[in-house]
Amino acid sequence: MGEDGRSRDRSRPAVPDPLPMSVVDAHCHLDIADGEDGDWLSPAEAIRLAKSVGVTRIVQVGCDLPGAVWAVEAATQYPNLVAGVALHPNEAPKLKAAGELESALAEIEQLAASSDKVRVIGETGLDYFRTGEDGRAAQHESFAAHIELAKRLGKTLMIHDRDAHDDILRILDREGVPDRVVMHCFSGDTEFARECVNRGAYLSFAGVVTFKNAQSLRDALAVTPLDRILVETDAPYLTPSPYRGKPNASYLIPHTVRKMADVLNISVPELCASLNDNANRAFGGAW
Repeated sequence: MGEDGRSRDRSRPAVPDPLPMSVVDAHCHLDIADGEDGDWLSPAEAIRLAKSVGVTRIVQVGCDLPGAVWAVEAATQYPNLVAGVALHPNEAPKLKAAGELESALAEIEQLAASSDKVRVIGETGLDYFRTGEDGRAAQHESFAAHIELAKRLGKTLMIHDRDAHDDILRILDREGVPDRVVMHCFSGDTEFARECVNRGAYLSFAGVVTFKNAQSLRDALAVTPLDRILVETDAPYLTPSPYRGKPNASYLIPHTVRKMADVLNISVPELCASLNDNANRAFGGAW
């Protein structure tokens, strides 16, 4: 039963036809269960299914301290994973109010420096959808601290941006853009896409690009240079069409890739090759 009171079909989607070449899921949450029914893909099974369709590498992202610890442990255990560690922007106001933001950021720094498998500082950024104006100062403080950490440690900065485009760019410009930046689940229009690319960012597109009501996002994809495009799931969220509303996992990326190739008017193999090369550059080399 969804928040709107309507029942939803939460059965797991079928495995799609494999991609012709390997790609990377640039943002995934293997540690987050699909729902209260307990139907949860184990990391090993999620990785196995992903490999079966050509998704051979995954960026596992932690959003809070427990998630960051889990991401580092998982990346150590599974060779085809790398980890991202950060405090999600919606965590920052709560930690600030409790007087714990500074100590939490220190723990994130320790985790980030603990292993070469930690390639990413993220997801960090701003979220004005779930946090009101009273929490924005804490989000700005946390975002700036993560930017500084990514630059100092030579890690990729992965940005969460929800309803905060202008402030994302303003704070990036103020703090200085790291060498490698990924706009996670890119959600802007063509103008914002160009602004991000002008700052050297990679734009990562999730299943939203397949939704019927997402034409502005497809327009943004169409103007993004091919060497700046990534694909992700944000699993277990944002399941691509035709399975919107069902549990998401890395093995469903082929649906998103095929739609992206159609939007870009290029072949699926050409897009796969670019996505793979882009991921290597975006995340500091192959793994």
